Amino acid sequence: MIPYWMSRTQLMLGDAAVEKLMQKTVLIIGLGGVGGICAEMIARAGIGKITIVDNDTIDASNINRQIPALHSTIKKSKAKVLAARLLDINPNLNLEVQELYIKEEITSGLLQSTQWDYVVDCIDTLSSKVFLIKKCVDLQLPIVSSMGAGGKIDPSQIKVTDISKTRECNLARYVRKRLHTLGIKNGVKVVFSPEKADQSRIIETEKAFPKKSIIGTLSYMPAIFGCTVASVVIRDLMAMD
Repeated sequence: MIPYWMSRTQLMLGDAAVEKLMQKTVLIIGLGGVGGICAEMIARAGIGKITIVDNDTIDASNINRQIPALHSTIKKSKAKVLAARLLDINPNLNLEVQELYIKEEITSGLLQSTQWDYVVDCIDTLSSKVFLIKKCVDLQLPIVSSMGAGGKIDPSQIKVTDISKTRECNLARYVRKRLHTLGIKNGVKVVFSPEKADQSRIIETEKAFPKKSIIGTLSYMPAIFGCTVASVVIRDLMAMD
């Protein structure tokens, strides 16, 4: 039975599509500025089973752009704070929370633990991101990957495309190069922006470990990236047999 809180979705999509979404299983890895809002939009669309993965805690510097980040949630687990929010949206959601730092062996185990209908990559560390994409390609799992939202200000330039068609995005360039060495040149759906980032807004710092730098980010850009990623997942799931 479709719950009343989904009545506007039901009106938009019809009963069959909503019921299909309610049967789907989605894995979301990375719950920062992009991943947090993406997880919320996927939950609000009525996806029946979601697993969220992130081992980070909320920092005051996250407040300008991340859904779980409030002054009242500083130092709390991003995954747990977001989980409470998702269950308040859909109390019937089958939600699994994994407070894990994504390493190769953990990624392999996660991907093979369940029959995922879709995998969402919102990871911001290069090696973990590339390994997840490669493993999904090997296992023939549908995946959409978010490239860099930092340093960008124009949401009208955000695009959904193949990894091979990305440009003017440092993260996408590094991901492409790593994937090329693994024999993957195309066939990976991504969300990216070709807007040139102001390199003066990037600083090298050890405080960003395991990342090597921090980049300036505006409140709305990661959210729009995340909503775009969620739209890819929802539309693709509706199109699946």
